[in-house]
Amino acid sequence: MPQLLQRSLLALCTILTLQAAAQQKDTFIPCQEMPDIIVQFGADQRALQRFYTPATSQRVGVNDGSIGSPEKRARLAKLYQDYLARLQQLSFAALSQECKVDYILFKRDVLEKQRQLAEEEKEYNKIRTWIPFADKLYASEKLRRRGTQLNGEAIAKEWAGIAKEVTALQQKLRDEKGLTQEGIYTAAEAVDGLRKAATSVYEFYNGYDPMFTWWVPKSYQQLDSTLAVYAKEIRAKSNAFTAPDKSGIVGQPAGRDALVRQLAYEMIPYSPEDLIEIANKEFAWCDKELLKATKEMSFGTDWRAAQEKVKNAYVPAGKQPEAILKLYNESIDFLKKNDLITIPPLAEETWGMLMMSPERQLVNPFFLGGTDIIISYPTNTMAEEDRMMSMRGNNPHFSKATVHHELIAGHNLQYFMNSRYRTYRNFGTPFWTEGWSLYWELLLWDMQFAKSPEDRIGMLFWHMHRCARIIFSLNYHMGKWTPQQCIDFLVDRVGHERANAEGEVRRSFTGRYPPLYQLAYLTGGRQFYALRKELVDSGKMTHKQYHDAVMQLNAMPVEMIRAILTSQPLTEDYQTKWKFYKSGEVEGRVF
Repeated sequence: MPQLLQRSLLALCTILTLQAAAQQKDTFIPCQEMPDIIVQFGADQRALQRFYTPATSQRVGVNDGSIGSPEKRARLAKLYQDYLARLQQLSFAALSQECKVDYILFKRDVLEKQRQLAEEEKEYNKIRTWIPFADKLYASEKLRRRGTQLNGEAIAKEWAGIAKEVTALQQKLRDEKGLTQEGIYTAAEAVDGLRKAATSVYEFYNGYDPMFTWWVPKSYQQLDSTLAVYAKEIRAKSNAFTAPDKSGIVGQPAGRDALVRQLAYEMIPYSPEDLIEIANKEFAWCDKELLKATKEMSFGTDWRAAQEKVKNAYVPAGKQPEAILKLYNESIDFLKKNDLITIPPLAEETWGMLMMSPERQLVNPFFLGGTDIIISYPTNTMAEEDRMMSMRGNNPHFSKATVHHELIAGHNLQYFMNSRYRTYRNFGTPFWTEGWSLYWELLLWDMQFAKSPEDRIGMLFWHMHRCARIIFSLNYHMGKWTPQQCIDFLVDRVGHERANAEGEVRRSFTGRYPPLYQLAYLTGGRQFYALRKELVDSGKMTHKQYHDAVMQLNAMPVEMIRAILTSQPLTEDYQTKWKFYKSGEVEGRVF
């Protein structure tokens, strides 16, 4: 072989090898700039959270979520401003499409953190009169971080004085009528944080510094116990907020303005009223399909009687795990037979089963999923009525729609893939997490996964449930419905067992779920379904290519997945605009 040709071939092989390596690398990092910034920001933020959160024997270097000090907020505010400045130094136009999406979402999130920090500062300032001693405790904790020797006698006197101050504030608190629910939460969390600051100081010096150890223990014990009682009494003020109805559920409606702002953040270009209208249209489609299945079961138009028969097809106590495994095998076989998505063997091997406690079933009456599927079914400690409602509400026909939602290709596969692809991304949203799992319910309906009318009624129950979630959660958060109206709506309109409906509403409004969480299921599912029509129905991708692409991009708003897969034009200050719901799509389709 001539030497020149040999050199040319060697050079060509080198180029091809580098290209292959670049392509392989690209499956993990689509560019260098944005992944670096995102990873560094996360590390910097964690470092600051750790450093400015008081370290105690109970929590060493962990951000515990309590209200932070003014110093901590100021430092985080500087961090956020610094990273926004770093973004401005990048050439947005020079970034790849994926990294443009990273830029948009990272900037959005930092701006949101700034807003939340300002909101925390605002709430903190509202309750400062209830913690006038805060600066003294924070000042001591600041000195502790660098081991400055403290005057034990002075600290003992200061802390004894603060304990007396707190006792006086407790008396004032008993007569206070003006604290809001948010104020109660903020004040109690702030007191918790101050208690940890004192504990951090005490644990650092006590036993190591002789004079501190001589003077401080009694004052610390008095201060610690007084602050603990004070926080408890502040939280007890929430008892003054009585439930608006017989449900006993005391929540905090977000208000329409907050909903609109959060919808924009989640890249959903619809108003609350638009979403309620869409949900009602889908409900009407479900009603028609429900009547078809009811007639097939020879119940005429009495869908409640048909649903009652389905509910009573529950498995005996002790048999539910076996039933779940059977449903899982049916689901996984269907996915493989139709070549719908890549299923890693390790994902199949490592999903687990857990049983849900009776206490958790009060707020989670159905399955939960992720690394494991957590099964709701009655225990020997539950009342007879509650046992029957748990069994009826988790019958095999209802569960057929939930097993793949919780396992593969739903939450379990999401968590598995998120830890392996584009791991630098942290743009998680319930519209992706819950929307993806719900999307599979819609797709499998289209593919006639549910053969019998009983199974179709089971799948329709969940579709109706998700429609109802949009309607009741938005009406509640706009101040139009009470919790009891929401419960009655689930019972009367969807066919829920009453205890399960109560658990669903309690979970929605008192479990500190974001206001949009419950509507994210069907709304996110609709987004994935619309994108599937755009890419798969048009022949641009197969189902498997589409589903694998979504899983390998990691979590983010679905509009941004569309921007990547369809090369949508993007700007630095991109605002949501994708109207994924088309009028008239309900008839003859899933929506």
